[in-house]
Amino acid sequence: MKILIAEDDLASRKFLQKFLSAYGECDVVIDGLEAIDAVLLALKEAEPYDLICLDIMMPKVDGVKALKTIRELEKQKGILPEKRAKIVMVTALAETEYVQSAFDYGCEGYATKPLDTQKFSDVLKKLELID
Repeated sequence: MKILIAEDDLASRKFLQKFLSAYGECDVVIDGLEAIDAVLLALKEAEPYDLICLDIMMPKVDGVKALKTIRELEKQKGILPEKRAKIVMVTALAETEYVQSAFDYGCEGYATKPLDTQKFSDVLKKLELID
């Protein structure tokens, strides 16, 4: 599985990388702009991500805007909805409007910080990314 982690907080980034590296190859970026660039490059190389973890609050471009842009890029490339990357939003925010807008733009799941490995595994199982 090819995984992109977009997280500006060092501790969360390291935790996600350590946890998810058991399931596949992880690329790590620190803001939404780098996430969009990484997705563009992966699509250009015809090696798209299977899973993208986006922090909602990031510098330059926030996670929701990055999500919206990523979904647009996939659409432009003609990627069918069932073939596109599974996107999980990661948030310290309990603000439901951010999470709701992320689902409106096409994310498949979300996880709250501090991250709980069991809950995160449950999300990945629900998305049929792991057994």
